[in-house]
Amino acid sequence: MSAVKALFEPAGPLAREVAGYAPREVQSQMAQAVEQALEKRETVIIEAGTGTGKTFAYLVPALLSGRKVVISTGTLNLQDQLFHRDLPRVRAALKAPVKVALLKGRANYLCRSRLAKASLQGVTRNESVKLRELSAWMQRTESGELQEFGKLADDDPLIPRVTSTAENCTGSKCSDFENCFVVRARRNALAADVLVVNHHLLFADYALKEDGFGQILPGADAVIVDEAHQLPELSARFFGSRVSTRQLQDLAADCADEAAALGDVPVLKIAAAALAEGAAKLEAAFMGVGGRETFSQFRKRPAAEPALAAVREALSDLIEQLKVLAERKVEIAAAHLRAQHLAERIQALATDDESRIAWVEALGRGGSLHVTPIRVDEDFSRMREVHEGAWVFTSATLAAGEDFSHFGGQLGLANARTLRLESPFDFESQARLYLPRGLPEPSDSEYIARLTEAIMPVIEASGGGVFVLCTSHRALRDIAARLRGEIRFPLLVQGDAARSDLLATFTAAGNAVLVGTASFWEGVDVRGLALRVVIIDKLPFAAPGDPVFEARLQAIRSEGGDPFNDLQVPQAIMTLRQGAGRLIRDTTDKGLLMLCDPRLRSRGYGRRILESLPCIPEVPDLAGAQSWLHQIRDEFPLPAQRGEGKGEGPG
Repeated sequence: MSAVKALFEPAGPLAREVAGYAPREVQSQMAQAVEQALEKRETVIIEAGTGTGKTFAYLVPALLSGRKVVISTGTLNLQDQLFHRDLPRVRAALKAPVKVALLKGRANYLCRSRLAKASLQGVTRNESVKLRELSAWMQRTESGELQEFGKLADDDPLIPRVTSTAENCTGSKCSDFENCFVVRARRNALAADVLVVNHHLLFADYALKEDGFGQILPGADAVIVDEAHQLPELSARFFGSRVSTRQLQDLAADCADEAAALGDVPVLKIAAAALAEGAAKLEAAFMGVGGRETFSQFRKRPAAEPALAAVREALSDLIEQLKVLAERKVEIAAAHLRAQHLAERIQALATDDESRIAWVEALGRGGSLHVTPIRVDEDFSRMREVHEGAWVFTSATLAAGEDFSHFGGQLGLANARTLRLESPFDFESQARLYLPRGLPEPSDSEYIARLTEAIMPVIEASGGGVFVLCTSHRALRDIAARLRGEIRFPLLVQGDAARSDLLATFTAAGNAVLVGTASFWEGVDVRGLALRVVIIDKLPFAAPGDPVFEARLQAIRSEGGDPFNDLQVPQAIMTLRQGAGRLIRDTTDKGLLMLCDPRLRSRGYGRRILESLPCIPEVPDLAGAQSWLHQIRDEFPLPAQRGEGKGEGPG
């Protein structure tokens, strides 16, 4: 018997010490696979269905391995949950005397130097109050984590003014270096046996490693990547380059502040103003850009080339001025490096490289310019070569059926060992699948109207407790508009409030209908009867026209492949499985999965997609769906609920 297998037995320490723990064979199998990977320094890909308990399955062997293990999660929320809830429970149950640490990106930590600078600048009365509160809190806090402060919203404009970036941080030359919260967190990370990070930080640290400053991967014996299905998209983002109008404006503002502080460098002030003017012209050039387009398309816009030329010229002049003054002040030396990096990234946009795609995206009142690799397998392989330890990739959705080639091929993991573990949930008794008949093709102009008509009786039969997951923001708006005023349950719509607030309201109501798009397809865990129906508007094929996706399709064509079957279908399968996975989150959950896209029956690939889902019995028609929902309500009578009444609810 392996060292970890006994720990998952009914008489083991987890069952004895962790309240509510129930042994699961698939969890034990996953733990043994992770144990083997750590011992043999292997690479393994593990798909563990919903309910496997994969967090405990990798924490137990990680804590007992005697090795330095980095665990990377998909989001900050999951990172906090893992570190503050799951890790302490497992470590206590195992009585494992290991050092653990939590490390986030520098934007999550207060910067003493930036706070002092912000306090000297022009601020509103409300900002002045927050800055004084931050200064007082800074004297008390050990971590410096802004989440602990708790008085700044995620989008508060003060955050970039009181936190540092890799570009504006002056590192060991900073007068506050010894008391820096980021430095303190990184020192704790270096001393830890088990370190919890997130994917963004993992990639950012690798980028720093290439400049000689990375501290996470070097020295690690193993990296465990949870929610690994996010890696291909994140890899493309981090292995590429980006310049935003916001970055240009921030650099111009910082240089203007430094010029004012020195007082005797009017030429620097003029150069900073020129960059601010060039960035403003570039912002104007983004007016009319609808989402994303290729850089070559963007350059054809009348205002684009003059704006780009103005930015290039202004950056060149600013670099010269900063170079002369770099020795006078450490902040100016840092600004010089920032300006050089931005100039290099803008130059890369015009570089002729068939392995990369240059594109732009409108954001806020401006936009961003990108260079993205079409394939990331070679770049990711180089990242893994930073150390020769074990790599464990796990998620509930990594395979299309039994086939891991799509995920593995994207990241250069062709030789990795694979393991697919079915969910321990009893879908035969816990769920039903409903494929409504008679709907037109999704491309039909009447599709949304007909779809909304089809979901109305399902919502009524369920008594609420419904997620309507949409594949686009346009569908979200149209469906929400048609439901508003027509259903007698609280209607919650993505965008009307923060995601966390919408979920809290949904769970508390017990009879709400939530209409959401991408951010609600994954990382959402609503257990119990509050969520008993998941409706998906259509198959989540990537929207046509995205320049990066189109470039990937073309690359597959040029290699003689089939873009639709090699990329589009596998990607749609994994996304659909994420959305469908919101329904059954516990052994006592029951619910209905309604997939509205008629192509599941009419197209050959429809069967391939359906076969990738859990084995959920299908109801024959609407009457069958209604009967199943009535059965759920009879079996589990719903408590008195609020908000019933036509048109009520915050939506």
